[in-house]
Amino acid sequence: MKNNFLLLLIAATMVSACSSKTPVSSAAPVAASANSVTPPAYAAITEQQLRQDLFALASDAMRGRRAGSLDELRAAAWTAEQARKAGLLPAGDDSTYFQFFPIHRVRVADSSKLTVNGQGLALWKDAWVTAPVQARVDAPVVWLNTLADTTKYSLKGKVIAMPLQAPNPLPAPGISLSGYRYTLSAVRQQQNFLKRQGAAAIILVTDPTAEESLAFAGHGFEEGQYLLESPATAATNTPVILVKQATATRLKQPKAKFIADLTRESFVYPSLNVVAVAPGADATLKNEYVLYSGHHDHDGIGTPIAGDSIWNGADDNATVSVAMLAIGRAWVASPGKRSALFVWHGGEERGLLGSRWYVEHPTVEKNAIVAVLNGDMIGRNAPDSAALLGATAPHRNSTALVNMAMQANEADTKFTIDTSWDDAKHPEGWYFRSDHLPYARAGIPAIFFTTLLHPDYHTPKDEAEGIDIAKLARMTRWMYATGWAVSQTQQRPVVDPGFKLER
Repeated sequence: MKNNFLLLLIAATMVSACSSKTPVSSAAPVAASANSVTPPAYAAITEQQLRQDLFALASDAMRGRRAGSLDELRAAAWTAEQARKAGLLPAGDDSTYFQFFPIHRVRVADSSKLTVNGQGLALWKDAWVTAPVQARVDAPVVWLNTLADTTKYSLKGKVIAMPLQAPNPLPAPGISLSGYRYTLSAVRQQQNFLKRQGAAAIILVTDPTAEESLAFAGHGFEEGQYLLESPATAATNTPVILVKQATATRLKQPKAKFIADLTRESFVYPSLNVVAVAPGADATLKNEYVLYSGHHDHDGIGTPIAGDSIWNGADDNATVSVAMLAIGRAWVASPGKRSALFVWHGGEERGLLGSRWYVEHPTVEKNAIVAVLNGDMIGRNAPDSAALLGATAPHRNSTALVNMAMQANEADTKFTIDTSWDDAKHPEGWYFRSDHLPYARAGIPAIFFTTLLHPDYHTPKDEAEGIDIAKLARMTRWMYATGWAVSQTQQRPVVDPGFKLER
């Protein structure tokens, strides 16, 4: 692993070194009219190039591009090299295409031990510790059939074991990752009540819905938590453990006993943003930036589903990553007045880590960022449908920017636009799940282009073959046209007075 990491860093250095040469562009610059609002370089956005880039970035060879892994670094190096070939200039740290940042991971160590009545439970196979804790438990088990049974026993210092109760309310019908959400909500609600009983540990036996979700939810428990800051010093906490239904028989035995020796461990991994720029043509406005935002990471390698263990993330978010390359080629072919800044964020799937880092450590003056055009998943669902989030209250932070996006769509791409997902009561909370959010919180006009969720979301089925390339090209043109409009206006879009998110 060390040798592979060093080789990848050498490759990244080579990409950086190449960036000092004259950028290569596949198209000669085209002079734009001083008053032009129609994007002049649509021809630079081709389905053939989008397909070629998509099948490379979302291939099995990239192994799902999990944040903090060599696979994410490999994908970032590939992205930077394509940006260089497109003629984009480096805009990361130290005159490179890269902005590295640390990911702090904390998890329960695989060496941890769990036993019931002297018989071991295989960690991450029979039992899942739901949060990283460090604890030593050696206590009798009290089996409860329902939460009402807590009134029958003194539970302080005991191990409470009982069936997992369905959450209230249940996940909305048809919601994405419903089993995962069901399991997390159920565990959260039940543990909050049981921890108040003073138990030494809590063991929850899955119901059928939760057991079906273990391929995804269990993988998340095993991975632990990812943070930008160093985690707090490990402390002894009440462990909450999810076990399969087959374990219930042992837990119900008279004088059942549970022993656990749980160790919490932490690591620091490198992740990175890829940052590039296409300089603007106006002597003054080129010092301001239209920021195109996406993320190059996905979920990596996981528990096999139907024999496939690679979460390729073709729609999420290779589609936007390659769209940004295409927009970069268009901007190089015909520069707007303002510069176009491209940030392919790392660590989005671990909690918007790359965009949060960039907002706090921008490589250009933060107040020079005029607008953020973020995209996430732009290649699936009905050919003529799309969504723009940040378009209606409470998520709209710039009416002027939204109007530019809507006008660009009306002029060319003509999607039927769904803005309903901005509703504060929408069950998906989709607005809060992509990289525009840290920018909006920082007071920068920001919108979010997407074609919304689909059944292959966060599964190994999200493959390049499933992408509607023609729709991807149209979405790319829409993002390009919106950014072009922003680049050409003398007055920059402003944040609406009183903008405030509901959470």
